[in-house]
Amino acid sequence: MGKRQQQKNREKRAKRDARRKRFVDYPRMGRRGLRRWLPSWRLVLCTVILGLGGLTGLFAWAYASVDIPDENAAAIQEANTYYWADGTQMVSLGKVNRNVVHLSDVPNSVQNAVIAAENESFYSDPGVSLSGILRAAVSTVEGEETQGGSTITQQYVKNTYLSQEQTVTRKAKEFIISLKVDQTKSKRDILQGYLNTSWFGRGAYGIESAALAYYGIPARQLDPSQGAALAALLKGAELYDPATSSANHERAKDRWTWILDREVEAGLMSQQERDSYRNFPEPHKQSKSTSLAGQTGYLVDVANKYIKARSMITDQDLAHGGYRIHTTFDKKQVERLTASVESVLAKDIDPKHREADQNVQVGAASVRHSDGAVLALYGGPDATKQFTNNADTSGVPAGSAFKPFVLAAALQRGTQTKDGDRTSVHSGDFYGNGGKLQSPSATDAPDNSHPSLRQALAEGGNATYVRLGKEVGLEEVKDIAIRSGLLENSMAPLEDTFSVGTSTPSAIRMAGAYGTLANHGLRNDPYSVTKLLKDDEPVGGFESRTKAQRALPREVADEVSDALREAGSKALGKDTGRAVGAPVAAGRTGDQDRLKSAWFVGWAKNTSTAVTMFRMKPENGQLLPMSDVGGDTHRGNAFPAKIWADYMDVNPHG
Repeated sequence: MGKRQQQKNREKRAKRDARRKRFVDYPRMGRRGLRRWLPSWRLVLCTVILGLGGLTGLFAWAYASVDIPDENAAAIQEANTYYWADGTQMVSLGKVNRNVVHLSDVPNSVQNAVIAAENESFYSDPGVSLSGILRAAVSTVEGEETQGGSTITQQYVKNTYLSQEQTVTRKAKEFIISLKVDQTKSKRDILQGYLNTSWFGRGAYGIESAALAYYGIPARQLDPSQGAALAALLKGAELYDPATSSANHERAKDRWTWILDREVEAGLMSQQERDSYRNFPEPHKQSKSTSLAGQTGYLVDVANKYIKARSMITDQDLAHGGYRIHTTFDKKQVERLTASVESVLAKDIDPKHREADQNVQVGAASVRHSDGAVLALYGGPDATKQFTNNADTSGVPAGSAFKPFVLAAALQRGTQTKDGDRTSVHSGDFYGNGGKLQSPSATDAPDNSHPSLRQALAEGGNATYVRLGKEVGLEEVKDIAIRSGLLENSMAPLEDTFSVGTSTPSAIRMAGAYGTLANHGLRNDPYSVTKLLKDDEPVGGFESRTKAQRALPREVADEVSDALREAGSKALGKDTGRAVGAPVAAGRTGDQDRLKSAWFVGWAKNTSTAVTMFRMKPENGQLLPMSDVGGDTHRGNAFPAKIWADYMDVNPHG
């Protein structure tokens, strides 16, 4: 071997020794260009092995560190307690509506529907499923129906041992505890626990309470179709209760169809049996327990809606319980309002002998306009028999009770001329023979054929207000109505009849908006909850009421009020020097429509009260004619005024 070769060998040995001295040969010695920066296969393999080893060690440490905890407080539900305005207890609801059942009491078809919907591999997986999470994510992006990302075991663990918060720490604990639960409990025990702790909506936790809430039967009597419908609720009861809205009904039906088809694909149901279930199993309308009988259920309904609108609290949060809810409702006034309604109905309405008196409905609300507190309401005869709350429903035309907002818009904004200018308006103005709005004079004054705006408010005068609304501008009228306190989503299309009450505000909102007039144009939005407590501490983020806002100039509100005082006196037919009321002639939704609703709205001192009466087909919600109610043509519009007068006469605020 020559000297040159020996030298090369020495250099190779030197480089090899240098590499041996380096713990990691990177960048690689003896390489140039890109090859210097490409790791060797040995380095890649070692890195992977070390990484997997580290993760395995970390998982082993976490697995050993995390124990299965005791059942959490969320799994043991509390009651919600509601209080009258004077601090006395109105009703305590709960503990939570849940009846624990054995898995043997749940039909296999119902178990299969839940498994198909939530976790097809339940009986074979280790309690967790990474592929399920990925599959759910992909399906969500693609907008397809899917099983949940979490297994049934994971959901059971979340319901029973952990909180509902969505954090990395909680999800990691859920993953590990689910593995341990799967090792320590049988699959049947896990499925039983899941079915007994899951939220199905309507205040129902567990399959037994859900079966009773939706179908009025125990779980053991559910058929496969009903079981699939209940399984659909597990995806989100607030979005899949078919009785709450048409959109929810559509979602529930689609999910029900998907679950039944999925059972066939998974071998949990035969195609022949699947073909026998083609009609969606409609659940019962939502009903309430006897503790919510009479007006109590309607009061709780309004309070709950207000809480959800003013905070981040959901139906499911309320169902978990533990809240102390102090309301504005005055027990004595609720009783008086109920007695007034029942007295007039008993005396004047006879559904057994008069067809026109069938399906008569009444809604009423009383609001303290100095701050907006809802003092009393009448939602219907009994919240456990008819849950639709007539005091807080939107669907009944306001009719001539809407006209004060047209007059207010005219007084504030004036009418628009052909040149685009605006001319001022007064309540005594009238449309003369020339067809123009004018002030009375010695030679030309209002008469029966040409009533003043004030007279048309009291005596009907639809044509006058249709024309006035168009000249003021329907957008202006709508704006004034909303500024006064009516909700935008209750406003009707801006057609010619808009000004004579085609909009459908609730009785609560009508009472509040008239309260704006009584309060000299200062608006206080209706509110029903004064305090919301959890664990005796105020719930963060909840504000009881909004601040008063200037809706109308004082002089405008006062002039409308004065006109209404005259209208109220004529409508009630007696001395009402201290009472203010709206005309009771009902609005029509079209020229050919008959009387479809009747209202009376007014105030005395510090209380504004709205009463509405209507007839409605229970099967489809269609309004029926009111004109023959009470046995005398066109008498139907008199009864809200009777109820209003009877209630306000005994009202301590009046």
